Amino acid sequence: MNICFFGYGKTTRAIASRFGGGFDFYDDRCEKAWQDETGNRIFPSAEYSPKEYGLEILTPSIRPDSPLLRQAAHPVSEYDLFLAPEMISGLETTPFSELLHTPKPRSVWISGTNGKTTTTQMLTWLLKDRGALSGGNIGTPLAELDPHAPLWILETSSYTLYHTRHAAPDLYLLLPVTPDHIDWHGSPERYQADKLSPLRRMREGELALIPAGMTPPTSPAWIVEYDSDLFLERFFDLEASRLRYRAGFLQDALLALSVTRTLYDEADYRLLNDFALDRHRQEEHTDALGRLWVNDSKATNLDATLQALEAYRDRKIRLIAGGDDKGVDMEPLIRRLARLDAELYAIGSNRNRLEALANSHRIPVHTFETLHEAQQEVARVLAPGEVALLSPAASSLDQFPSYAKRGDKFVEFVRSIR
Repeated sequence: MNICFFGYGKTTRAIASRFGGGFDFYDDRCEKAWQDETGNRIFPSAEYSPKEYGLEILTPSIRPDSPLLRQAAHPVSEYDLFLAPEMISGLETTPFSELLHTPKPRSVWISGTNGKTTTTQMLTWLLKDRGALSGGNIGTPLAELDPHAPLWILETSSYTLYHTRHAAPDLYLLLPVTPDHIDWHGSPERYQADKLSPLRRMREGELALIPAGMTPPTSPAWIVEYDSDLFLERFFDLEASRLRYRAGFLQDALLALSVTRTLYDEADYRLLNDFALDRHRQEEHTDALGRLWVNDSKATNLDATLQALEAYRDRKIRLIAGGDDKGVDMEPLIRRLARLDAELYAIGSNRNRLEALANSHRIPVHTFETLHEAQQEVARVLAPGEVALLSPAASSLDQFPSYAKRGDKFVEFVRSIR
């Protein structure tokens, strides 16, 4: 049976590399056929012929409305290939047949709109001495993980969940879900349904820890719905006061401890307090005048920004926000600002829409095309005791190649203040 790949991305390249290369790829970005150093042949998507292949392995980000996906007879996700190969018909006659006899580690899947990277990192940190490995959307494809490891902790995107039909976690941790990637999924309801889809495939006695009020599908799994940090403390016998985190990071930490309590009946507060957060997540900097600037550039969705606002609600907040919001309704952000001592500095491609929303709620708003212009104005008026918060609630790709570059520019400006 012939196999091809849809999308020449990190995930699909890793799979092809593990099995020797020499595969066919079809990619929307390819304009002319070419061959890479491992013998893989990359073709424009228009050259794909479904009659030539019995299996199509997907890059997670391939859109549901992709013409390639509509033509595919047997599309397979990365998760199905490595965690449920026995469900893939005809795999025994392919180079991937060894997967049918390869050990399947226990797996914890972590998803949600915001915080899944941090929670995945925290949980891996807590369980590193037990041999746990992290992968998935966090940056390491499943093809590069050791199948003999006792536990895989997988940051799992809504894209991957959409394409996965057979694999299921041994424990599913779903962080709070707010509208995101609506242009990809089609609607908030479809996005939420994809986030809940693993529950349908889980087995009796396995834990699914999900936010309250989501109306989960019928599942044999043990479903626990949480609605607060206090619930997590009481249900899993935890003590939030022993953790150094606040706001959204505190809940991430409690959820990580909920998993270790479930799997191993342990909660190592000291070890978790030693964990170092990623850059660009509520990263505090003080300028030469002693004023606080917070780089939260990784807040590329609404929920992340709402969490950052909660963390600094005891100060006057000068919020720099805006960019490519991917069609998400920003009304909740404006309503939250209306309950705080806050001013909005709108930047990027959605700045005019943010300005209109802010004006409709009588929130002080200032509009700038660029981040640099907004920081210049904030630097002029920022008073001691206030906070200048970059938490965009939007992608950086309208003006920057990544959220990291946006955050670096923010910090560079702060360091230049004299």
